[in-house]
Amino acid sequence: MTRVWLSALVLAFVATGAFAQDARYAGQDAGDNAHYGWANVLRVDPVYGVTRTDTPSQQCYDQPVVREERGNSTAGTLLGAVVGGVLGHTIGKGDGRTAATVAGAVAGGAVGNRVSDHGGSYETTQTRCRQVNTVSEQRRIMGYDVEYRYRGEVYVSRLSYDPGERLRVRVSVTPAD
Repeated sequence: MTRVWLSALVLAFVATGAFAQDARYAGQDAGDNAHYGWANVLRVDPVYGVTRTDTPSQQCYDQPVVREERGNSTAGTLLGAVVGGVLGHTIGKGDGRTAATVAGAVAGGAVGNRVSDHGGSYETTQTRCRQVNTVSEQRRIMGYDVEYRYRGEVYVSRLSYDPGERLRVRVSVTPAD
């Protein structure tokens, strides 16, 4: 009789544990043939992935450049023409004075153009910038492969979080045809 009593006690204890594992939660819809329980987590493996980030930035540098500076040859030409015209007018006599003034102005303009500053070139630096993209890579945890046991069966799922030692599971029952 003690043996029967002990067997009944063990059976009641196991049945209570099974019901505790599959305890229904408040707010659960009883019409969807599903219930909730707890599974023991056996192993959690982090799943790593690489994320790439493009960061735009400016890269600036000094570059040597040659600059051309134009002189003012117009001022030299005009000054030469005036001086030449005055000299031609002074040298010329009578009716030839007008021709000497014109010839002196043309010759003076040509000489003034040659003598005037035609500019030059010089070297300087100029700052130039360009946009570059810097790519950085980081190794990150993308999720967790979780191996767990529910009612003697072992399952594996990928989760976005580490569940710890126990995992709440939703058990859905449908007829097999």
